[in-house]
Amino acid sequence: MTGTAPQHTDVEGVDGGVGLTALLVAAARTIETHRDDSLARDAYAEHFVRAAPACADWPVRIEQVPDGDGDPLWGRFARYFGLRTRVLDDFLLRSVRTGPRQVVLLGAGLDTRALRLNWPSGCTVFEIDRAGVLEFKHRVLTDLAAIPKAKRVAVPADLRTDWVSALTGAGFDLAAPSVWLAEGLLFYLPGPAETHVIDTVDKLTAKGSALAFEAKLEKDLLAYHDSPIYTATREQIGIDLLHLFDKGPRPDSAGALRAKGWSTSMYTPFDFTRRHGHGPLPEPNDALEGNRWVFAHKPRP
Repeated sequence: MTGTAPQHTDVEGVDGGVGLTALLVAAARTIETHRDDSLARDAYAEHFVRAAPACADWPVRIEQVPDGDGDPLWGRFARYFGLRTRVLDDFLLRSVRTGPRQVVLLGAGLDTRALRLNWPSGCTVFEIDRAGVLEFKHRVLTDLAAIPKAKRVAVPADLRTDWVSALTGAGFDLAAPSVWLAEGLLFYLPGPAETHVIDTVDKLTAKGSALAFEAKLEKDLLAYHDSPIYTATREQIGIDLLHLFDKGPRPDSAGALRAKGWSTSMYTPFDFTRRHGHGPLPEPNDALEGNRWVFAHKPRP
């Protein structure tokens, strides 16, 4: 849920158009940042949370949560977001080291990778999201006098409209390889809209490009309606994720990319929990069971 549905449309108008899901992920990154065994650190995330009255009483440290890691929302779910952040950070940095210098964040939300990652020289990070989200982010970062570590280009656009013109108009080079990220975005979209996004990325990318996205298995989208994660998120902060997920058939986007010549690999979050030694592991009635992280590469000639 860094991206929106298609860009944090769960609570329109909250704090200048920023949805609660964007703030939830920022709060989770804040908790992760303050952990002694943190997998990812985001010094800016807490400032977003503090700037939004809607989450004034949300915790920003695990010590502020009565049940600590036993809390389904601020413990397990927040740890999941911390793990996801680390895994996708690593993917982006690994990808740009092979040559691409353009990074596109679809439904960027309150993502701060342009500021906190150590990018190679010459990198540009395009952040596509609704104007209200980007304006809120700009306001907070300006107050902090934050300096990005790559050229950061805000692209105000809704993924349901002509975002391609906005991206190319902002300087995206169709002839150069690029790296794309759709984090926590696609399963909020109707299936045809997801297919359109994937097809568009394929059309906009040169050989040597890469894409990472998060998907949910169709059979698991509603299978865990009483999962503690969903229940706690709804009851504690008023976000009903099951209401936000699109309930229509899900496309096989990884298969579609393979058919277009991309190579793909797919993992569960638990694969990376075992690799890093921190993060969620499977539990009964587990809402994370169907989450998949897909990494795709468009081969060079």
